[in-house]
Amino acid sequence: MRLKHLAIFAAAAVGGLSVPAMAYDTPPELMMVVPPAPKGKGLVVFYRSASIFGAAISCAVSENDKKISSMGVGRYFVYAAEPGKHSFSVSSEAKDQVTLELEADEVQYVGCRIKMGIMAGRPDLFPAKEADFRSNKKLSLSDPKSYGEGVLKPEEIATLAGVTVSTPAAAH
Repeated sequence: MRLKHLAIFAAAAVGGLSVPAMAYDTPPELMMVVPPAPKGKGLVVFYRSASIFGAAISCAVSENDKKISSMGVGRYFVYAAEPGKHSFSVSSEAKDQVTLELEADEVQYVGCRIKMGIMAGRPDLFPAKEADFRSNKKLSLSDPKSYGEGVLKPEEIATLAGVTVSTPAAAH
């Protein structure tokens, strides 16, 4: 039985190496940039570290069963929301949820990691601190094509942060 679990884990790890590259390249000026919150709103920064474990599994974040965005390995996105209570969820074979009380002009952080599941890995959301986010060093923005309502686009992040982007993002 233990050998079977080891074989499944090894296959998942090797399979994760063949994941295609993301189609969005974050401009260097926007790497790891978190702007101040828009006036009267709060921000939630969702991130996923660059761990190879579970690389083939996306972390698709929803609020009230409406997809906000998704993140691959080593990616993040910034969500602007009205102050108040917000429940965010991710799911695969199991559902996980984190609830935050967001205040105006506040920035909160939520990490996503992939845990072992029965048939496949399962995404797990957890409250984090800015230091946890920053410890990842080189997170890139997730692909804006996956953004739902409320997710700040790269040009919005640049404007709010007062950053000038000298090179346009390119798709490959």
